[in-house]
Amino acid sequence: MNWDVSEFAPIPADWFRGDQPNELGPGKADAAMCGQLGRADPRDWFGGGETVDPEMAEACRSGLLLRWDCLDESHRISQQIESTTGSYWHGIMHRREPDFSNAKYWFRRVGQHPVYRQLGPAAREWAESAPDSPLAQDLRRWSEWDAFAFVDWSARCLRDPSAGADLCRQIALLEWRLLFAFCFRAATP
Repeated sequence: MNWDVSEFAPIPADWFRGDQPNELGPGKADAAMCGQLGRADPRDWFGGGETVDPEMAEACRSGLLLRWDCLDESHRISQQIESTTGSYWHGIMHRREPDFSNAKYWFRRVGQHPVYRQLGPAAREWAESAPDSPLAQDLRRWSEWDAFAFVDWSARCLRDPSAGADLCRQIALLEWRLLFAFCFRAATP
C-alpha cells in the first residue's frame, strides 16, 4: 500500500510513527506522544477548526493514540464514538490489549465496514508475497476480510510467533492505515 503521510497535512508527519508495525499486544506506550496527542485538538487538522464530521476527527486521534501504544487514551475516545468506525477502533484496541472476546464483541458492532472492501484483497496480496506461514496460507484463501478470524490469528501469533507474527503485524498496520485514511477523508471538508 502506498502510504504518503503528506496527504494528511497538517498532522505532523512524525506522528504516524513510520513504517514499523506495532506489536500484536499492547506494546509500550510513548508517554510524550500520549500527552501530546491527548492535548491535541483534531479540529485543527481540518481546515482551521472546520470539519465535516467531528466524530471522525476524534476517530483520527484515537487511531494515532493506538499507533503510539496509548491504549487507555485511545479507549477513552473510541468508546465515546457511537458509530461503526468508533466500534472498529474500539475492537482494534481490545485486540491489542489483548482481550480477544471483547474485541470480537466490538467487531460484531462494526458489521461490514467500508474499509473491509480494500483490506481483504490487500491482505491476500500481502500474504501471497510473504514468507510461508500458517497465517499466510490461510490469508491466501480469504475472499473477503474476516475481522473475527483476524482476532483469532492475532491471538495465535501472540502465543506462537512462528504462526506468522510478522505478517500479522504487517496486516494490522495495513488495517490501521486504511482505517485512519477513511476517518481522515470523512472528517475533511
